[in-house]
Amino acid sequence: MINIIKQHIDNQFPYLQQKKLLLALSGGLDSVVLAHILKSLDYDIALAHVNFHLREAESDGDEAFVRELASKWQVPVFVHQAQTQQFADEKKISIQMAARDIRYQWFSELMQQHKFQYLLTAHHLDDNIETFFINLNRKSGLEGLIGIPAKNAKIIRPLLPFSRSELMQYATENQLTWREDSSNASVKYERNKIRHQLFPVLESINPDFRRDFRKSMEYLNHANTLIKDYLNVLKPQFWHQKQSEVHIYLMELKKVNHYEYVLFELLKPYGFTDWQSIFELIEAQSGKKIVSDTHILLKDRMKFVLTEIPQEDKCEDRMVVDNHIQVGDLSYKVERLPYDANINFKKKGIEYLDAEKVAFPMYKKRWEDGDAFIPLGMKGNKKLSDYFRDLKLSVIEKRKIWLLCDAQNRILWVMGYRIDERFKVTEQTNEIIKIQPL
Repeated sequence: MINIIKQHIDNQFPYLQQKKLLLALSGGLDSVVLAHILKSLDYDIALAHVNFHLREAESDGDEAFVRELASKWQVPVFVHQAQTQQFADEKKISIQMAARDIRYQWFSELMQQHKFQYLLTAHHLDDNIETFFINLNRKSGLEGLIGIPAKNAKIIRPLLPFSRSELMQYATENQLTWREDSSNASVKYERNKIRHQLFPVLESINPDFRRDFRKSMEYLNHANTLIKDYLNVLKPQFWHQKQSEVHIYLMELKKVNHYEYVLFELLKPYGFTDWQSIFELIEAQSGKKIVSDTHILLKDRMKFVLTEIPQEDKCEDRMVVDNHIQVGDLSYKVERLPYDANINFKKKGIEYLDAEKVAFPMYKKRWEDGDAFIPLGMKGNKKLSDYFRDLKLSVIEKRKIWLLCDAQNRILWVMGYRIDERFKVTEQTNEIIKIQPL
């Protein structure tokens, strides 16, 4: 068993040699085995342990065990104290999700601070099979059934082909000790129910079910690779990159067999995982959209427009401006100056406002339905939606528009288009606001 596991790591992950590695160590069987293997192979490792403070003295005992192991093996160790229950309550998420978010965020910070090149975790075959059934129960599609990837960016999982019983055999042969997490025995968690209740049934049907399951997952991985290759062949028929946007032409898409599934698979990397919302958008009216954590998918007539959420949209809705305005790739300089009759107020590209009529501070925001202003040269209010319709702006062009407003929530300038009549410079103006592109 010792030679088999070591040979697997050497053969499958040769690039880990001479690299600076961070190993997530809970103190349990799997992570202790992985740490021992890497140490015996003379890899450059440091240990990272999170005390989640969920099991009182037991959590502190895990931490003490990890520190003692690091001292015995003479390897660096990092320990993070986490208030997991408080974090879960604040984020309104489960304890398991909170623990996952906490540890991976901390691991990422450690890797950046100390220049670790890879993070290694001790996920094994049993974890992989459990994940299969969890995803099967959540309608995740083929991607969720192929299991945990052995490599995901900078995260490496060298023990995935090996079952817990094989790791136990390794630990026994090497006289290793480890900590048992008492919560692993509780069947109130979905993963534990699968481990303690479903696995015994599967073993009674097929004593070699883990070995056979591993082979089945290999076949699923091959099938998934084949599908991705097929999608890359289909994409040019309807999927076109337009600078920072992707345009998906629906008429061409619908000519493809099983186009709904094809579209779903292509959109998953952008965070869109709700089948129903994607399919409904295909037949929705122009202007409708769905949003993932990172991207916007917008229906624009007979096409979809896929764009990354601008950084401004990830910030506060209203952002106060002073002497500088940033909108996408455009930057504007804002100056407050005395009125000068010699200024050419009609110079293209530069906007002027009567500073005395503005309630400070000014702020920028995205336009919304119902917003209205008095376009320069007109007398009455006009809804922005009507103003944009008169300009024949597309859905995409409208989505990119920002407003400059004052503290009384009045629109000063529809940025890039027109200022409000109420704030124009007149002969009675004493002080101006000058806005010019940089």
